Order: sequence, then structure tokens, then C-alpha cells
Amino acid sequence: MPGPKKLVIVESPTKVKSIAQYLGDGFEVQASVGHIRDLIEPKNLPAELKTGSLGKFSVDVEKGFAPYYVVSDAKKKTVAELKKALAGASELYLATDEDREGEAIAWHLLEVLKPKVPVHRMVFHEITREAIEKARDNTRQIDGALVDAQETRRILDRLYGYEVSPVLWRKIGPGLSAGRVQSAATRLVVERERERLAFTAAGYWDLTAHLSPELDELSKSEGFESRLARINGERVASGRDFDENGKLKSKATALDEAGAKALAAALAAPGVNIVVSSVDSKPYTRRPAAPFTTSTLQQEASRKLRFSARQTMSVAQSLYENGYITYMRTDSPSLSQQALNAARSQAKSLYGAETVPDKPRLYAGKSKNAQEAHEAIRPAGETFRTPTQLASTLRGNDFKLYDLIWKRTVASQMADAKGVTASVTIAAGPTGVEGMAEPALAEFTASGTVITFRGFLHAYEEGQDEDRNGPAEPAEAKLPPLTEGQSLRAVSVDAAGHETSPPPRYTEASLVKTLDELGIGRPSTYASIISTIIDRGYVSPRGQALVPSWIAFSVVRLLEDYFGDLVNYDFTATLENDLDRIAGGEEDRVDWLNGFYFGNEGHRGLRNVIDNLGDIDARTVNSVVIASDITLRIGKYGPYLEVREEGAADDAVPRRVNIPADLAPDELTEEKARELIDAPVVVDRVIGVNPETGKNVVAKDGRFGPYVTEVDPEPETPAEVAAAEPAPAVVADGTTKKAPARKPAAKKSTAPKPRTASLFKSMDLATIDIETALRLLDLPRVVGDDPESGEPITAQNGKFGPYLKKGTDTRSITSEDLIFEIDLPGALELFAQPKYGARRASSALKEFEADPESGKPIRIKDGRFGAYVTDGVTNATIPKGETVEEVDFERAVQLLADKRAKGPAAPRKTAAKKAPAKKAPAKKPAAKKPAAKKPAVKKAPVAKASAAGDESATAKKPAVRKTTAAKTTAAKTTAAKTTAVKTTAVKKPAATKSAPTT
Repeated sequence: MPGPKKLVIVESPTKVKSIAQYLGDGFEVQASVGHIRDLIEPKNLPAELKTGSLGKFSVDVEKGFAPYYVVSDAKKKTVAELKKALAGASELYLATDEDREGEAIAWHLLEVLKPKVPVHRMVFHEITREAIEKARDNTRQIDGALVDAQETRRILDRLYGYEVSPVLWRKIGPGLSAGRVQSAATRLVVERERERLAFTAAGYWDLTAHLSPELDELSKSEGFESRLARINGERVASGRDFDENGKLKSKATALDEAGAKALAAALAAPGVNIVVSSVDSKPYTRRPAAPFTTSTLQQEASRKLRFSARQTMSVAQSLYENGYITYMRTDSPSLSQQALNAARSQAKSLYGAETVPDKPRLYAGKSKNAQEAHEAIRPAGETFRTPTQLASTLRGNDFKLYDLIWKRTVASQMADAKGVTASVTIAAGPTGVEGMAEPALAEFTASGTVITFRGFLHAYEEGQDEDRNGPAEPAEAKLPPLTEGQSLRAVSVDAAGHETSPPPRYTEASLVKTLDELGIGRPSTYASIISTIIDRGYVSPRGQALVPSWIAFSVVRLLEDYFGDLVNYDFTATLENDLDRIAGGEEDRVDWLNGFYFGNEGHRGLRNVIDNLGDIDARTVNSVVIASDITLRIGKYGPYLEVREEGAADDAVPRRVNIPADLAPDELTEEKARELIDAPVVVDRVIGVNPETGKNVVAKDGRFGPYVTEVDPEPETPAEVAAAEPAPAVVADGTTKKAPARKPAAKKSTAPKPRTASLFKSMDLATIDIETALRLLDLPRVVGDDPESGEPITAQNGKFGPYLKKGTDTRSITSEDLIFEIDLPGALELFAQPKYGARRASSALKEFEADPESGKPIRIKDGRFGAYVTDGVTNATIPKGETVEEVDFERAVQLLADKRAKGPAAPRKTAAKKAPAKKAPAKKPAAKKPAAKKPAVKKAPVAKASAAGDESATAKKPAVRKTTAAKTTAAKTTAAKTTAVKTTAVKKPAATKSAPTT
């Protein structure tokens, strides 16, 4: 009979199979699927704790910042399974990730499971047989300092968010939130947009000459390119010579259009003397980039693969968990001796021994925090698998990212690229130029780099971010052999105008780079920082660029004016360094939190800042002055322009002008604002008359988009009505006989609602014609009758898109245009297919294997609010910053787990009241029933008492006494009470953290 097994707990279900096969039969591997518990929401605290020092944050700020943790409802099943497995185990191995978050997960598992068997902390940074066996044989205890650092980060973020976010709700808008690191990132993006708004472009001209050493004018040589550098010894201005206000900031000479064209014409004229005045040659050396850290991987994947930071980390995690690369969250660019040998050996075999230097290249990172212990991101194993070897195994994004990591790692151990850069100066003239007082002597320059030894360039070349004025990396180009004093011929001389460009917007790559340089955030947080500010609507991607919203302008302005320290870049970076000190055991967690929240010598303290905010003028915070008479207001329903009309009274209501939703902040110049103000106001457009009803068909632009509707023709004017009424009769005595009094008109019935129809996405409000409008108004369209059942099949549009309907059965169709085009055979073919399964309305939707939590297959579907992930039980919307293509199995599992962790939506409070309201007279006796059931609510304390453990109990449903008068109402009322009791049921926190024993 086999003995008890050793239980190994990892974070991800993907790791289970591969790690289990490496450990063998004596081990059982299970997954926690991320965190099993977290800080409870304050609203879910037991009633007796809500009024105390714990009630505001679920963190007791007066008692050592003790957190109140709870196992989420979604993780109770997982915890029960882990406890069951542990009951029959002889030892416990906690094999969560080796960073701070992984260490904290291991500690939470220890606190919740309370094992009575030996506990080992098992860490590894790659999933290979050698690494797993080594980790099994070299375990350690849980690192309390790392746990402290992660706990401090979680508590810090809770304090910051719960204190600052309510200020945003009151002064800017509901639903906004402030995050310690996310606010600094949003500020960076907003500041860049402010720079673009304030930027003034400057115009300048330059000359490009194509010169040839062949003096024969019949020669077909196009020559080499050179650029004008000086005129009569004075440097010619380029873009870098102008400041942000469009003014020259140096002594360079700026050419205008007339001067540049005159000079070009003079230099291109026959007889102008053009001579090589100097030739210079310098050696060229270029070194390979260091192996990837988390930051540089996200940057390069954004530049070369167009991956978002979140997508990069999702793909990297999949590669790591399946044993293809090492751990993907690291600050260190260093490689182990094993990796150095593998990279050098592979470079030598693939590119030749001459491409590998005599000694290994060693790289050191600038970071000194606890995550420096990790190795760089590289291919896993003692021998790297080449992309060619994995071409049949890895697909799509997995292959692309592995290929990038492999190339960078191998190239990092290869020799420098070497070559020669030749630079020449050419003198043209002197020659007379129209508009110039003296003859002009122009100096042109040209350079070319020839790579003589490619070295690491055989394997890889690093990408570059946009730099508007910075020197570009020399491209490989060859100049013809030239000697000093050699005469040249001008093939062409061209003048070209240029404008200085504003600072480029941040991309995900450049934002990650800036955050890394400033020390804001850490490798594990970069992707979540960017995803969060996109999901919150503070920033939106436009191509690769990140564009801030006007709401972000208001949020950043309020934070700068009233929470200046908290969004200061140096202060935010200092917080990260302090967390590193806690992780290293150099700082006490409680002392540090006391200083942050209550203040110390170097910091006012968050509590003091909140208590002394003073009056915040919401109108000022939400306003941007465009011109003296134009102000941008950020309102509840979006931004708009407020215009004070000339000559209007001081108390006159300003005119409001909407701003197009796709207009970026830096595009709203004063000129653009006046263009919007002066644009004709869009009014309802009468397309024509419906010949069947005589009603006007009108095109409108409504809250939910453009649509068409029917309206009655204009009624007759009062004068016409008066003329149609009979005149009063005059009798013989001259008096006027009153017309008989009319009977009061019968009460009018409710007017029928006018027909309306939304325009298809392919239609334009300004050009839609009467025929198309009538077809829209006549929807749904009858396609034909089902020959078997005789039921009519209709085509129509719905909130989830276009579809066919036959009785209660429906089928989606792929485009709105098919509503008018599909015929009966096509409709019958669709109904002959299964509603779900192999047939998909969209090729972008995906299907995955079973969810490890529910055991049901995971699918991505189209929904009313966009794409979502579902296992048939739980639905999780895909965040705004992600696309369907980016979501893989691991991400889908995580989205479902996060959704389950939030628990079911709270029941609507009005439900119990609405049920009896339908038959008020008959239900009056039942109105007393809720009062009679009040004692049932007293069971809540029992639920809370049970919640003292990590697993919360649910209150039992109270018995319902039925009466013949109102048993339905009583049942519904009691059910509502039961729901309320269930909602208040709370999970008990873990005990205050003690020193972990392993």
C-alpha cells in the first residue's frame, strides 16, 4: 500500500502537469489559482467592527495597521480541496512564485491551511527537470521580510485609494478612483499632452544636394545625398535649434522659403565650383543590448511586435509556465553561468567562432531591490531550444515572443559590430544669390557607415523609440571614394520646408521606460499600471500612442493642487525604495506605515492632508481656459465648450458647444474651438414623406446614435382654424345668438409611439434617402416562411447585433446589410446549423479547455457590452485595454477567477417592495408580515460569529408562515429578507500575522 504523498502547491493550474511529471509519484501537485484571500471590503465587515478603527479601510490604523483578510467566496472550493489534500499528506511544499507576491501567497496559504506537517518553501525561476529537482532539494523558510513588503504595498494602496478616491467622486465625477502609482503614470501622460497643447510649431527650410564625382553631365549616376550645414561660416538652423514656443534658441541662421529656393537655384546653376573640402574616417563600434528584464521586454515587444504590456506579460507567463523561458518578473539583466555557456555555445555553432568574444559578457542592473536576485528573462534549460526547433510546437504570439527572447539572449553574448564611418564636407560657391548682399559659400556634409564585421547583428538589432530631435543610429550606407580637393557635380539641389514637431506622445514602451527610469513601480506592476489607467478611461490608445481624456486632466489637476506630495515623482519613487528596504529587512513595516499615514518629520501624512484640504472649487478643477471668451468644462456627461456671447449680460447663460468624442486634447486649439463654435447647428432633417401614412420621415442624431423616425406634419395655423369655425348667428333684435355649447371632448387615448429605427453602421445621417429610411422603419423584414413549420422567418437588428428569428429560435447573422439581403434558402441554411458549437458569427471568438475551477469549457463570446469570457456559470467582461486576440487560456482563467472573487452582485433593494405593489388592495394584510419576520434577521450575528474563521458561513433561510391572504407576498418578502441576511454574512479575518514557521 503506497504511503502518504507530499503536497506541492503552485499558483497556476498550467504548472501542475509539468511540475508533477518532474517530481514523480511521491508528490501531489495542486494549484491555488493565485491569491486565496484578500482584504475584505469595509461594507462586508461585521456590524460591530464597522464603527471602529477597522471600519474605514478593513485595516486597523490604530492597532499596528493590522489587516482584516477573508477567503473569497470563489476560493472556498479551492481552499477546501487543498485542505482535503493536505489531510493525507506527509509534507507541504509551497512552490508559489519567488517574488514578493508569490511569497505573500505562500504565507496566506500557511495561515489558512494551518498544516500540522513539515512545511518547506520551494522556489525556482524556470520549469525544467533540473530546476525543479534542485528546488525540491534546496528548500527554505518563508521570507517574512518579503511578506511584510507585499503586505505593506497592499495596505498602502488601500489607504491611498480609500482616502483620495472619495474626493474625486465629490469634485469631478462618480466612479473615479486614485491609485498611488497609477496617478503618477496618468500625470506623466497628461503632462506630455499639456506640452503638446502649449507647443508652437516653427517653420524652417533646408537644402539637400545630390552630388556625383562623375563630372560628365551625361552620366546617369544619381550621386550621394548631402545636406546644407553652413552658409558663409554660419550654421543653418534645424529643428533642434527651436524651443517649444517656436523661437530660435541658438545663433544658427534660419532659412525662409524665398531664401532657400533662391540659394538652391544659384547652387544648381552651371559653373558653380563644388569641391570636397575635408574627408574624415572614424572606426564604428556598436555593442549588443543586455538580456531582457521585465521592463525592457515590455518595451521591445511593444516596438517590434506591437504587444501591449499586459499582452506581453500574459504570453511570457504562458511560456514560463510551460517551461520555455525563465521567470518573467525580474529587474536583473544578469545570466547564470549555465545560461552564459548555453548562449555562447549556440552563437558559436550558428554564427561562427569569430562572433563570440574571448570572455563572457556580464551585465549589471541599476536596481538594488529584492528582485535583483532573479536572473534575466532567457530561454529555459542548459541548452537553448532554437526558434526553428520550436516552430512546430509554439504558435502565434507564443512563438513571436520566444523568438524575440532567444535572439536577445544569444546576441547579448556575441561580439561587437564593427565598421567605419566616413564623413565629408563639401564647399559650393561662392556664388551670387538673389536677395543676398554678398556671394554665398555653402557647406554641405555627408556621412556613410560601412559595417565590416557584423558580430551580434547576425542575431539581433534593438528597436528604438521616437526621438524628434535626437541623432539617429547610423544606417549602413556607403559613400563613393572621395579625396580632399576633388571636384563634384551637382545632380540636383532641392529646397524643402519643415515644421518643428511637438514632443511625441507616450507609447506603452516609452511609458514603461520612463516609469522604470523614474523608479515608479516595479516589474510586476508595469502592465497593471497601464491596463488600469486605460480601463478607468483616463487614457486611451490611438494606434501606439496613449492619449489622455479630459477627465484625466481634471483628476491630475486636483491631485497636483491638493495632493502634490502624493503625485510627486520623486516621492512615489521613494515609496518604492522604502518598500525595497522593508523587503530587505532594513525597515519596520508598522513604523513606516505610521509615518506615511499619520506623518513624520519628512512627510505631512496622508491623514493630515485629507483633514486639511480646505474648500475645493469643483468648477475651477473641471475647467480649462481656451481663450478669453471660451472655456472648456468637463461635465458629468463629458467635455463641452462654454462660450460667452459678445455683448451678453453678465448673468446671461453661456452657450454650450459639444466636442467631438474623437478629438484629442492637444487638437483643441483656439482655432479649432472657434471652428466648432461657428459650425452650423445640426438640426433634424426631413428626408421625405411616407406615402402610406402621410407622415414626415425625419433623420435625427440622438443619445444612442443616428436614427430615423416618423412625425406628423405641421398642424394648421390658428388663423386657419379660426376661419374654418362657423360665425355666431345674429337674430332680429340685433343681439348675437350664442352658438350652442360644445360637449366636452372625450378623453384622448394615448398617442401611438412613433416608429423609429437606428441607422446601420455603414449609413450616414447626412446622406440617407427616403427609400432606405422606409426600409429601416419597416423592420423586421419577413424573409419567408419555414416550409416545414410554416413559421415566418424575420430579419432584424437587436441590441446584440443583427439576427434571424423563427418563433423562439434565433440565429446571428454576420452583418447588418444581410438584414435586407439574405433570402429564404440562406436563412434555412443558418437554422439548419447548430446554434452554438462549430458555427461562429465572428472569427475572432475563441474556445478553450475546461476551467480548472468549474470544470466547464471556457468560451469568449460577443455581448451587449463587448466581448466577455464565460464558462457557462460565470461571465467576465474583457477589459477595455485588451482585445480578443490577446486573451489566452491563462488570462481567461484569471478573468473568471477575479470575477468569482468579487462575488455575486448585491440584490436590488426595491425588489421586495415592488412585488406586493401590483395588487395593493388584496395585499394589505401582508404588509405586516415583514415586521413579523424581523426576529429572523437576528440570525445575522450567528453568521458573523461563524465568520470568525477564514471561511464565511451563510445565514439559513428563515421559515415562512403561509397565509391564504398573502402567501405569495409573504414568501417574496421573506426571501428578500433572507437575501439581505446572506449579503451581510461575512468571512472572518485571519489572525494577525505571526512569524511564519516552516
